Amino acid sequence: MSTDNLFNKIAVCTDIHFGNKSNSLTHNKDCEDFVDWFIATAQENNCETAIFLGDWHHHRASINVSTLNYSLRSLEKLGTSFDNFYFITGNHDLYYRDRRDLNSVEFASRFKGITIVNEPFNAGNCAIVPWLVGDDYKKLKKVKAKYIFGHFELPHFYMNAMIQMPETNELHAEDMHKADYVFSGHFHKRQQRKNVVYVGNCFPHNYSDAWDDDRGMMMLEWDGEPEFVAWPDAPSYKTLKLSQLLDDPSSYLTDKTYARVVMDIDISYEEANYVKETFAEQFKMRELSLLPDKEKLDLDILNEDIELNFDSIDSIVIDQLSNIESEHYDPQMLLDIYRSI
Repeated sequence: MSTDNLFNKIAVCTDIHFGNKSNSLTHNKDCEDFVDWFIATAQENNCETAIFLGDWHHHRASINVSTLNYSLRSLEKLGTSFDNFYFITGNHDLYYRDRRDLNSVEFASRFKGITIVNEPFNAGNCAIVPWLVGDDYKKLKKVKAKYIFGHFELPHFYMNAMIQMPETNELHAEDMHKADYVFSGHFHKRQQRKNVVYVGNCFPHNYSDAWDDDRGMMMLEWDGEPEFVAWPDAPSYKTLKLSQLLDDPSSYLTDKTYARVVMDIDISYEEANYVKETFAEQFKMRELSLLPDKEKLDLDILNEDIELNFDSIDSIVIDQLSNIESEHYDPQMLLDIYRSI
């Protein structure tokens, strides 16, 4: 490898979202635990350089004090663990979606070893690109580099397991076809088309990630092929039927499992509570929600004078649609379409 190249071997992660889930302590601890594992794994594999591809914080307008403490500790660890740690600003790190003059991670540049990338730059035959604003995409089409790292919103890739990014008439994967590889954050689902790779976020965050545990980190040796490693202690999200769960619970449940279970067999309210309490205790689960099967829902049950502690399928769908963040999809329009079905 030429000494002019940006790295010999690089470790990559993205979209950790400190402060997610209403500044949940559980989520923030997961984030810090992931950072510890990321550093250890990178060092075991001789990665002298690392890069974060955007969305360090979840909330763009403010940072909770507890979240800030987790964030600061993790940044300091990353800065002291590598020869160089490059930090791309993602859309969640920016106060304004269409401007980069204010971000929530500028203080990280005070840490030794950390380079905040808030403007596109080329170095060592690599291009490192933050969230694009304005006409940035036009300049990127002219960039020449072996590797491009960024936080891109490319059309026709999947934003999650179900929703595909629509056409934007701006940047396309084909515009960067001359690079050996383009590595991006932003979309949490790991996926690849030709030379463009969405690395996938650090670990599953919600039920949009159910059954999709291809998350963690990536390593790349110069001139080599990307190697993906999943965090073995990551939380997981499962959606399944009660009959499946009762048949073999140990195949689905762990101490970091979030599970939504559709009641496809008839059980009483008392039996449902017993299932929840027993499995939650036995497997130390983080969440077990029982959902009524819409096709079998007994109207008499709804009329009983008891407070059912079941999540509504409608509320889950509405929550997912409401949390779509894209200027190309109107969440309210999607909600109106769903409610009209």
